[in-house]
Amino acid sequence: MRWFVGAILILVISSLFGLSLLVYSMYALLAVMTASRLLTRYWSHHLSIHRTVNRLEVEEGHSIAVNVTVTNTGALPIPWLLVEDTLPRRATMYRPPALETSGDRITLASLGPRKSKSFYYQLRCNRRGYFPIGPAMLETGDLFGLYRLFRVLAPPEYLQVLPKVIPLDGFDIASRRPMGEIKMTHRLFEDPTRIAGVRAYQAGDPINRVNWAATARTGTLHSKVYEPSSIAGATIVLDFHQESFAKQHEPIRSEMAISLAVAIAGAVQETGQQVGLVTNARDAAERMKRETLATTEVKSRAEARSAAIVEKGNDHLVPQVVQTRRGGEQMALIRKMLARAELTDGLTLAQLITETVSRIPRDATVIAVLTESTVETALALGNLRRSGFTVTAIINIFDEYEFAQAAGKLLAEGIRCRQLNNLDNISTICQEQAYSWF
Repeated sequence: MRWFVGAILILVISSLFGLSLLVYSMYALLAVMTASRLLTRYWSHHLSIHRTVNRLEVEEGHSIAVNVTVTNTGALPIPWLLVEDTLPRRATMYRPPALETSGDRITLASLGPRKSKSFYYQLRCNRRGYFPIGPAMLETGDLFGLYRLFRVLAPPEYLQVLPKVIPLDGFDIASRRPMGEIKMTHRLFEDPTRIAGVRAYQAGDPINRVNWAATARTGTLHSKVYEPSSIAGATIVLDFHQESFAKQHEPIRSEMAISLAVAIAGAVQETGQQVGLVTNARDAAERMKRETLATTEVKSRAEARSAAIVEKGNDHLVPQVVQTRRGGEQMALIRKMLARAELTDGLTLAQLITETVSRIPRDATVIAVLTESTVETALALGNLRRSGFTVTAIINIFDEYEFAQAAGKLLAEGIRCRQLNNLDNISTICQEQAYSWF
């Protein structure tokens, strides 16, 4: 616009002073600028972009392939265009990045009329997460550089990277734990040495369950009822409040907390026992539902990038819960939830426990994964223990002194504590705690 204003101003001045050569030059310049603007708009509105991703759910450490095709649907050739398939900043800001790119994610091309051009790149998924791939940012303009136009095209595809399951070396999945001290509300295991009573025979009862003495006395079949007495399985309570994680330790600490939660869930799942998850993390998929894609023209590359990559907050205060139960789908549900987990400024751990205590079964051990232990957190976990739950805490912290301070608050409430100081420590913690947690 400034070029047009300047050219018109010079044209008026040169006309007043009778500078015919300069008048003709300004007419020519205005004609070129008008043609450039019209051509650029024509090219821009006859471009389409299509993206193909070979997989949208992968394991951590695997790679995916992305193919982007740009098509000129118009009748005129396009001398140049720049296409960038955008990625969110959080996916590329650390070293190594969560998504490591190889290939042509940004490409410069020219297109003939009704022609297409494809470019290909790969993404190596170094960390778990839920990431939008795209949208695509497009730039084109005239040959003189007088006018450029930017557009955001091709809605994003959403990639879910599942966290890696760390095997727990030395954990005997075939072992059976000794009898515990509290009764189960669900009869997952029964102790045949402890008879709770007698009931009428039901179709399907095994012969060794028949109470022959009661059958002989009454003349009808009766079966024994055994007392359930084992504490089975675990409910993992994961604190993902952003104030619990120091910025200088991110994303290492938060990723270690996720890895630990997945490792414990995998170990419990392998024993065939019930497992569940409760967390105050923000769901990235829920947040991204509220994001909108700007498809209108913008004036600069910076505006195009900000329109393409939208990061919105989420004041949702609803806890995320995978109900504690047995089943082959439990581990898959937990991994998908943790893949989408993001740090939040919503519920604190104490508030999370208050909100979800009615949904946590008493016959499963509560394993709290913490990075910081406040007085409120210690009281909340202590109240769980006093309510009849078996509670263990694992504190995800580097420094021994800081661990001692955090553990002191929990020990005062009768909560057993362990320290997670590095990733290699996960298997050791689980080995030593395998028989005392549950």
